[in-house]
Amino acid sequence: MHLEQVLVKPLLTEKSSIETENTNRYVFKVLKKANKYQIKDAVETMFDVKVVDVRTAILPGNVKRAGRHTKKTSSWKKAYVKVPDGQKIELFQGI
Repeated sequence: MHLEQVLVKPLLTEKSSIETENTNRYVFKVLKKANKYQIKDAVETMFDVKVVDVRTAILPGNVKRAGRHTKKTSSWKKAYVKVPDGQKIELFQGI
């Protein structure tokens, strides 16, 4: 698995933006097979910051209903990445 494939996308929600402002912790959607060391290496190389801590959570899929048919979405993994004070990750570069 290459480091560019580990991070799928940043999660930009109200809860994650509050977490970023208060504790300098960023939230990413990552591959389900990725471990904490791979996530740390990917963030450090892609954003040129030092990573202090990585916490992960696997979220179960939801059951969706359309009429009488039900389907289940797939489960996914998110990572909380903490960077030291004074450093920040520029998610929107060039905007």
